[in-house]
Amino acid sequence: RFPNLQIITQNVDDLHEQAGSTRIIRLHGRIRDNKCFANCQGDPTLVDVMQLALSDADREHGPPPCPHCSAPLRPAVVWFGEMLPADQIRAAHQAAEASDVMLVVGTSGQVQPAANLPIIAGRAGAKIIEINPVDNAFATSRDVWLAAPSGEVLPRIVAALDALGARDREG
Repeated sequence: RFPNLQIITQNVDDLHEQAGSTRIIRLHGRIRDNKCFANCQGDPTLVDVMQLALSDADREHGPPPCPHCSAPLRPAVVWFGEMLPADQIRAAHQAAEASDVMLVVGTSGQVQPAANLPIIAGRAGAKIIEINPVDNAFATSRDVWLAAPSGEVLPRIVAALDALGARDREG
């Protein structure tokens, strides 16, 4: 429906991809990816563990070693106290500044720097629509608050957009 739709997520699962989304900015990484703990080949040094030849004995001794430097591998996600990937933050800021409309879905608005993205988008002229059953920190920066669970509201928004599209095609 929207070829320029950009998703900014703090989720580390791949549910957005499973739903067919392609333009995804992952602020906290991706749990299915693995990286060298030492980032020996650059940050991040991603390693495909499926390509590693690991014996059953290797699996009993903890995380597999990096094939480049032998440091342990770890999930390619942001752990507490770590900095978010600079390229992802930069991309999120650019997407926020370029937005016409930003949907803020199911977040407390407490986690920085993600909590600043609706403010950045709003200052650039975007309309901010928050979908959340709980009022939160976005109250001062949102234009519309849909006070219900996203699982209820989003299908209704899609149905309304489909109805508008059908009406436009008819007439």
